[in-house]
Amino acid sequence: MDRVKRPDKRAERSRRTHEKIVAAARELFVLQGYGATSLQEVADRAGVAVQTVYFVFRNKRTLFKDVVDASIAGDTEPVATMDREWFRAACDEPTAAGHVRAHVRGASEVLGRVAPIMPLIAAASATDPEIAALWPDGADPRYTVQYAAAEALVGKPDARPGVSVEMAADLLYGLLSPELYLIFVRDRGWSPDRWEEWARTALTSQLCADPG
Repeated sequence: MDRVKRPDKRAERSRRTHEKIVAAARELFVLQGYGATSLQEVADRAGVAVQTVYFVFRNKRTLFKDVVDASIAGDTEPVATMDREWFRAACDEPTAAGHVRAHVRGASEVLGRVAPIMPLIAAASATDPEIAALWPDGADPRYTVQYAAAEALVGKPDARPGVSVEMAADLLYGLLSPELYLIFVRDRGWSPDRWEEWARTALTSQLCADPG
């Protein structure tokens, strides 16, 4: 008789603890800044011993990187953006217009999580120069994602003629940037829905052929 594989309760507890600590750290970093937040405060908010925080993350720098990574992904699972369901579903859209709509929708959700912590990265790097070393030099991961989206988009039947992959990638990279999102949503008071509609309209006009 086949054995039924039982859930690994220890692994599940570890996952939940990891998520609680990351969520608590994000709240505190956003509220009071990276430099002003201690691991003891994170532990208290997460409801765990500070030794647990050190055991899981070793130090505050590693915890901060996990906060940033989880904000981009929406969870703590080690799944790259280009392997995420929303990104793959957008690329599978049969038309360029559908692709833009789905891609902007997914990007809007990501930016809603990431944009608030972007100022923290600069501030944390100023407080702790070793923060920058947590992200190796090389190709910008955000541009890599947008380039992959552009490659999938420009070959679709209603893509705007003459728009290269490089141009499409630049437009996606620029218009869907956290910096631009913050200008509209934080500085100018736009709602995320208004920003999403604007970004979709702007990108559709640039990347899709005129209807008719």
